[in-house]
Amino acid sequence: MRAVVQRVSRASVSVVADDGTTEVVGAIDRPGLLVLVGVTHDDGDAQVETIARKIAELRILAGERSVQDEGAPVLVVSQFTLYADTKKGRRPSWNGAAPGPVAEPLVDAVVSRLRERGIDVATGRFGAHMAVELVNDGPVTLILEA
Repeated sequence: MRAVVQRVSRASVSVVADDGTTEVVGAIDRPGLLVLVGVTHDDGDAQVETIARKIAELRILAGERSVQDEGAPVLVVSQFTLYADTKKGRRPSWNGAAPGPVAEPLVDAVVSRLRERGIDVATGRFGAHMAVELVNDGPVTLILEA
């Protein structure tokens, strides 16, 4: 499991419906984290626990505090492209990304583990074409692996 964690002042994720209308499906309107989560084939509960713990406890907010310390929100967006293989040619391979039926419950489990810690979590919509908007604070961007 991989996660790209960005410290943000605010962030939102929208989905364009078939009729052309745009719907905001998840947003945080105060300082917190935007987390893009990718799942690979052999991920399971151990990886979910590790990523959720790291997201909750990373001391990257103001004053070296974590989202758990601050009560700061987190926006979690599924991102299968984190497992793109670009070693050969010009077209990425997606073989490293777990298929939706495997990945979706694991992304949901990360969200659940964060909520169990009392963290306010907003989400994108799994499998949808999403538009993510954010104001990166710092900028601070980290890559986590579990």
